[in-house]
Amino acid sequence: MISTTQALSQISPSFEQVLSIKSISNPEISPDGNNIVYEVRAVDWKKNRYDTELWLSKRGDTPFQLTNSLENSSNNAKWSPNGKWIAFMTTVSKKNQIHVIRADGGASFQVTNTKNNISSYAWSPAGNKIAFLQSEDKSKEEKSRKEKYGGYAVEDEEYSLSQLWLADFDPAYLNQMLLPEQLEDSVLKAKRKAKLLIDSVDFTITNFKWSPDGRKIAIQHQPDPLRNSFFKSDVSIYDLQSSTYKILVANPSFDGLVDWSPDGKSILYATHLSDSTSNFYLNTYLFRINLDGSGNLELAKDFDENVSGIIWNSAGIFGVARQKTKRSMIRINPKNGKTTIIANGLQRTWDLSFSDDAKQVVYTGVNDTDLTEIYKSDYPLKTASKITNSSNQIEGWLTAKSEVISWKSEDGAIIEGVLLKPQDYDASKKYPLMVVIHGGPTGTSVPQPTPSYVYPILQWLNKGALVLQPNYRGSAGYGEAFRSLNVKNLGVGDAWDVLSGVKYLEDQGIIDGNKVASMGWSQGGYISAFLTTNSNKFKAISVGAGISNWMTYYVNTDIHPFTRQYLKGTPWSDKDIYEKTSPMTNINNATTPTLIQHGEFDKRVPPANAYELFQGLQDVGVETKLIIYKGFGHGISKPKERLAATWHNWQWFAKYIWHEEIEVPLK
Repeated sequence: MISTTQALSQISPSFEQVLSIKSISNPEISPDGNNIVYEVRAVDWKKNRYDTELWLSKRGDTPFQLTNSLENSSNNAKWSPNGKWIAFMTTVSKKNQIHVIRADGGASFQVTNTKNNISSYAWSPAGNKIAFLQSEDKSKEEKSRKEKYGGYAVEDEEYSLSQLWLADFDPAYLNQMLLPEQLEDSVLKAKRKAKLLIDSVDFTITNFKWSPDGRKIAIQHQPDPLRNSFFKSDVSIYDLQSSTYKILVANPSFDGLVDWSPDGKSILYATHLSDSTSNFYLNTYLFRINLDGSGNLELAKDFDENVSGIIWNSAGIFGVARQKTKRSMIRINPKNGKTTIIANGLQRTWDLSFSDDAKQVVYTGVNDTDLTEIYKSDYPLKTASKITNSSNQIEGWLTAKSEVISWKSEDGAIIEGVLLKPQDYDASKKYPLMVVIHGGPTGTSVPQPTPSYVYPILQWLNKGALVLQPNYRGSAGYGEAFRSLNVKNLGVGDAWDVLSGVKYLEDQGIIDGNKVASMGWSQGGYISAFLTTNSNKFKAISVGAGISNWMTYYVNTDIHPFTRQYLKGTPWSDKDIYEKTSPMTNINNATTPTLIQHGEFDKRVPPANAYELFQGLQDVGVETKLIIYKGFGHGISKPKERLAATWHNWQWFAKYIWHEEIEVPLK
């Protein structure tokens, strides 16, 4: 614990300072292992946007900014196989296009000039071609229809298939493209013209990977791009010489392409096999299979969590996976499928990238009191070198002091959570408690120094409160059985977990049980709404993009299978379970003042849920306020509106927890 004198020498950051923290992600190591390109996201308050640019560290030297796109972000960097070029995506005339820049720096060049957005791309192993996905062009048909019939849309039938294209990459002609007006030169435009590889009306392509020898491309495809069609996703192998493809993996439910074996004789794939009724919360299976369909072998059977970010190279199969509040680097033996956790001295690890010889690796990682940094190490792992110094941004701040606690829920389940304390925490005091509930439900709250989004957590801590972030049943990182505990028990079991956590802290004598608040976004908003109508423990609640009525949600959402899987029925087959788990069922019992925050165009949890809760609370005489954030979907993705939502939460809880009237400043 720091002393009071030390605390006084530090500052409590403003909302804007917390929201302005730059974040680091997606490091890519060069093929020879010498250089690292990565993304830095920063806030542009003037233009009300988040800007992502590429930074480069060469041979361990101090990183420098590589791109500056001004109006648009630069992201998704990929090294050319010879390490001389870095490709990346940026927007030109409102379309995502592929650009390249020399590893030595200088001007960037536009490689593609497509009619529609490019969604993903990959260099060929030889480096002379770039494959990419682009949606089919339906502009003529759409224009003709609109001119004759005006605007309308047929549900589940209005979409464009994503197709696989191939562009040549010739560094020789890039030297000619020095002036903006030359981009329209007919010869250069012809050289940039891409070739459509697979012209299929039977499926849309969602992922692809080149074989190591560049002769084949593995593709993941499904009948259409509708969100719920992933259940019908399969994996095929496209042969460039014959221009034909053959289905390799076609289980009844989801099959997803993961990676090629280093020798090009096998692929890795993720699958739900025949399960289309519980795959939202059960583990995904991982298999390897030979190109001729033989040797189909399940891997990682000994590991009870999902492994993500998987890479297969000459040193093995690598990925990362949650382990409670930690996130570990995992190695999977390609031959027997057994898993090993690789310790690297960090609490949480993401974004693995290996050199071509698999002897060097870079990754992002973080400990409980740091911001995310980029690390580089030899493999097998030795002492890693830290490439970035992102944590310097919060030097001198009063940040959160975190610890992981656990308690027993009403049904005996053991629940963990993150308890945040101010730096000058005094064990002899009883503090107000702010409960902040994560979304998902398969999210996970973890210890961190500057938690935020739209909740002013640091400012509440420094005002003299504690914050509890419960990893309620269904959270990721605790195994398949734990993620299944809220099946047919949504809201009810979640409320047990939250309320028992509050009681645990109250029994410990560290909180004031008369000053407790709850809030959350998405699933956290739903749980908060459920607490609004099923508990009188809280003095105030904030519901962010939360479900208020499962029937309302089911018929309006874009992910209908989610509800059917967790509630094991539809409103027409099991009305009782929908009523049992819906906040609106017990609206007449509501007493807690409730703030409701929602995006105007939210398709995941449509705003009808917000209006229904708002009207219900008004009808039963409970103080409530509804704020709609204009132009947003399920999340608030611009900094000014995040600032507004933060102020709205600060104002609401100040009134009911601290009995303070606060005006949101207009300047």
